[in-house]
Amino acid sequence: MNAVGPRRQSAGRLHRTSLRKTGLDYAVTWSVIGLFLIFALIALHLASFILIPLTLAVVTGLILGLAADKLGTLGMPPMLNALLLTSAFAVIALMVGSAVMEPVQNLLGDAPDMIDGALDYIMPRVEHVSWLHRPLQALIHGPISSETMLENTGTIISTLATGVTPALLQILIFLGSLVLFLANRLAIRRALIIGFQDRERRLIAIRAYNAVERALGFYFATALVLYAAFGTVAAIIAMLGGLGSPVLWGLSAFLLSFIPFLGIALVTLAMSISGLLVHDGVLLGLLPAAAFFLVNGIFENLVLPAVMGRRLQMNAFMLFVAIVFWTWLWGGVGAMLAVPLSLIVVTLASELLPKGKAKPSLPQ
Repeated sequence: MNAVGPRRQSAGRLHRTSLRKTGLDYAVTWSVIGLFLIFALIALHLASFILIPLTLAVVTGLILGLAADKLGTLGMPPMLNALLLTSAFAVIALMVGSAVMEPVQNLLGDAPDMIDGALDYIMPRVEHVSWLHRPLQALIHGPISSETMLENTGTIISTLATGVTPALLQILIFLGSLVLFLANRLAIRRALIIGFQDRERRLIAIRAYNAVERALGFYFATALVLYAAFGTVAAIIAMLGGLGSPVLWGLSAFLLSFIPFLGIALVTLAMSISGLLVHDGVLLGLLPAAAFFLVNGIFENLVLPAVMGRRLQMNAFMLFVAIVFWTWLWGGVGAMLAVPLSLIVVTLASELLPKGKAKPSLPQ
């Protein structure tokens, strides 16, 4: 009997020793996680043709979820509800596209003259910089000159036509996915909730799903109104600054405002270049871009936080990283999806993570 106790203690120590992980075990674990993430990124990139319209349809369906609920309370069948919302979304997109098309066509028609004017403006100012002579000469006589653009118009059009067919397929996938998601969103929601076994987890899932729909719907409904007002201000700045095509500037500012940081930077840069080409003086040329940047700073730092509130505020650095990541992975559509995907992650984290306050360990 006395020998049994030591043997049990020895066996317990051996069991604990066998369960103790070494540095090599941790290295293997993190290596497996790293390989999984790498293969996941590869899969997301390779399947981007399908995943981009599907993800965009799901996000759009979640944004339109509140509107679908409102129409559902009126007794409208789910499929008719989905067709109505999808048709309204497509009509609005076509209206925006048609509004942009005419100024873009005018801009493309004036592109050779604009390039020549830009080169005439730049060349006298950089003649003293010796290392810029060769790149600028290549730009003038190379493939981006106005004469070469006119000569290669057929090649450019054929290249654009080659990309039209995949884009049309993706649009059809998006519209079909959006209709089916809106028509079956309640069934999808029910299946996700039933997937959890106990009642407490089902309640958490219900709260999280509803919170995501509310956050997306409120954010984009509010942003739609605010960014429309901001686009109107940008159009007025472009008109007063003599940049031309105020409708194009306003729509560009409105659409690109949904891509924080990068979108506004592109509009500001474009206004700077256009102002320098239109006006002779540097200060006068940069004045429209400076006014636009100032209005954007007031809008982003005062108006938007006051309307949105702290509940929907996201970390600026993490949002910038998300925009860069999704732009690198999925291009322009990924940049547009970065904000809603980040908002979904933030909302789920606020709903699922423990609410208890952390108690810091203060030094004695």
